Amino acid sequence: MTQQGVRWSAEQVLALAPDAASRKAGSKLGAAGPWSEAGSSDEGTVWGQCKGSGSKPYQTVVDIADAAGPAYRCSCPSRKFPCKHALGLLLLWAGGDGAVPSGQAPDWAEQWIEGRRQRAEQKRTAGVSGSSSGSGDPEAARRRAERRAERITAGATELEQRLADLLRGGLASAEQSGYGLWEETAARMVDAQAPGLAARVRELGAIPSSGPGWPVRLLEECALLHLLDQGWLHRDGLPDGLAATVRSRIGLPGTADGPPLRDRWLVLAQYDTADARLTTRRIWLHGTDSDRIALLLSYGAAGRAPELALPVGLTLDAEVSAYPGAGQLRASLGEQFAPPAPSVTRPPGVTAARAAARYGEALRDDPWLDSVPVTLDRVIPIPDADSWQLADADTDAALPLTPAARTRPGLWRLVALSGGAPVKVFGECGHRGFTPLTAWPEGAGEAVQLC
Repeated sequence: MTQQGVRWSAEQVLALAPDAASRKAGSKLGAAGPWSEAGSSDEGTVWGQCKGSGSKPYQTVVDIADAAGPAYRCSCPSRKFPCKHALGLLLLWAGGDGAVPSGQAPDWAEQWIEGRRQRAEQKRTAGVSGSSSGSGDPEAARRRAERRAERITAGATELEQRLADLLRGGLASAEQSGYGLWEETAARMVDAQAPGLAARVRELGAIPSSGPGWPVRLLEECALLHLLDQGWLHRDGLPDGLAATVRSRIGLPGTADGPPLRDRWLVLAQYDTADARLTTRRIWLHGTDSDRIALLLSYGAAGRAPELALPVGLTLDAEVSAYPGAGQLRASLGEQFAPPAPSVTRPPGVTAARAAARYGEALRDDPWLDSVPVTLDRVIPIPDADSWQLADADTDAALPLTPAARTRPGLWRLVALSGGAPVKVFGECGHRGFTPLTAWPEGAGEAVQLC
């Protein structure tokens, strides 16, 4: 940590919390009282023992310099990652008041760190050998790909018939048939090995009777699903980039085969979405030298947070490699050349009008795109009972917030941060509106996470 020269802020530590309860409990442990034998190393390790309800204190260690984000180990029985003890230890360290001095790690902490490094090296070696062996029979791989493509084509053809039947019978029939028919169709798409189609079919099933204007929304989503079906059925005639986008939307796995781009990547936002099967974490990065935007995706089993965690406001000196597809921003995090470090860097911003235009331009490469990442410069949040807005301070333009964003408690943090003055806001801009994720006050000040 002394190599970094600066420590994390409390806000950056609390951004790692898996839920609000952990955030609250971790905050209570961010004082020296319950801790003993706390320390840190120049290599990016923090450790300490926290007094709990039992006779023995909990042994907690955090590896901040891990390339995939902070890693944690605690002897407490909690199944959350990080647990409240890891959060409290990091808050104690972030305070910078001498409660976590530099020193030599105890044996129990050193053994965990060494074990992690050995497993990471074994995994890397296994990945290289696995990649080599996987490419040893390209003919078998080609046959497998052809068989899957045939199944997807059969599924897409069946789905086209299902959409035609729906429109022939009228959209009102969708309200009467209930969700069961849609779930059956989605299961058929899973059998066809087209998880992207299955997910969109399930979304269709949730639209009937979902509120005023649902027939319009259903028709719009049917049109997009029809377009994706047709894109797959006519993929051989598409430009390479758009064909790669169609394959990705269908659900075919891709690899981050783009050339590695080394940059100082600023962490703009991190947030999770979850369903009954999976927790998905999205991390937005901005290359301070290349002005590139990259999206890191990681996954965890239902109820468990993904391992990759990068608090907002940190900067990574690292390589990222892009996934294929026209207009696709997803990337894979590669080699990291230094531990993540706090930064005062801010991304460049645009006006509200330019943000809307940017989304329109992105649709040409990916018609199924819900939103694009964008930073708004000098906007003022305007609360309203029905429709919140972010209004340009220097023009008459404004962007409405998405319905989902209007229910988040983080919006009031944005209002408090602004106080009626312009702020810089990063978020996602799409056809439903703007979802704010991170904000910076005018002038100096740290990033404030809103999600």
